[in-house]
Amino acid sequence: MARTYAIRERRGGVWGFLSFLTSGVILLAVIALVAIFAFLAEANRAGPSPDGMTLVVDHGASVSEIGQALESQHQIRSAQYFRIAAQWVYGRGHPLKAGEYAIPAHASIRSIVQMMVEGETVQHPLTIPEGFTSQMVMEVIAASPFLTGPMPAQMPVEGSILPETYQIERGMTRTDLVQQMQADQEKALEEIWAHRAPNLPITTPEQAVILASIVERETGVASERPRVAAVFVNRLRIHMALQSDPTIIYGICQRFPARCHNGRLVDERTGEPRVIRQSEIALDTPYNTYKIQGLPPGPICNPGRASLEAVVNPPDTDDLYFVADGTGGHAFAATVAEHNANVAHWRQIEHQRLTQEAANSRRH
Repeated sequence: MARTYAIRERRGGVWGFLSFLTSGVILLAVIALVAIFAFLAEANRAGPSPDGMTLVVDHGASVSEIGQALESQHQIRSAQYFRIAAQWVYGRGHPLKAGEYAIPAHASIRSIVQMMVEGETVQHPLTIPEGFTSQMVMEVIAASPFLTGPMPAQMPVEGSILPETYQIERGMTRTDLVQQMQADQEKALEEIWAHRAPNLPITTPEQAVILASIVERETGVASERPRVAAVFVNRLRIHMALQSDPTIIYGICQRFPARCHNGRLVDERTGEPRVIRQSEIALDTPYNTYKIQGLPPGPICNPGRASLEAVVNPPDTDDLYFVADGTGGHAFAATVAEHNANVAHWRQIEHQRLTQEAANSRRH
């Protein structure tokens, strides 16, 4: 009888080894799957903190440092899981962006990583009002607690900034913001000038900015901008002096800074606002549009989109004059006679106002 046991034993040894190896692989796979499912469960699990927080991630901060900061503030349970999520799973090798983040209450590790990968930083509004001079704009920028870095070495050219509400990130430099404001102005001006009306008495985008700056300072009533623009366009067409008080004031402020505050005339002793003096109207400055013909040499402020659009597409009117009407707006006229009547009405309103103020002062 043939003896075959040795072969069977040899086969059994090979198959046993293969069986052991297969079992080991299966065990490792099971362990890996358990670890993956445990990681996914933890990464998508609501965070432990019932309160949100603001986290500022500095440039150069490592993933480990960010995770440890979040763990120390009890926003996540594991800095190690955060690192794995950021570097190998949800971040997929993309760096976490620096900036200021508003971490919601109970935010998961996955949501925090995705927020930082996509750079969903906190945005802070910074408003530059229409009609601000470049000096006033720089004061707003200098005072912002969210901006960093020194002020630009040179004062921006008057009229080169677009007044708007800008959304800024904490840590943005002041120079970068000014450059953005100027780039936005160039883009807006290019678009607006491309859609200008034909046969305007202004022939360049730069002239449009100058005229728009005058319109901006002449009225604070948004609905009046087109009609004020039409008055000045009509005057330019017939070579009539613009006779704009804000241009005179700008020239005075350039020559005598102590007489002005935020682009307005003030009493040098008390600092109280005041009107233009006759001696100032008689001053020879490049901005005295009672004396010069046409536009002044440059803008007197930074005009907004509405004023720029108004001067390149003014309404068709015969108006050549306007004066305050006592309500915050203006009364418009096409003839001197109509204008004189409006002026008389305004003086009557002013007289009544001053009389009432004097009576109130005596009572107190």
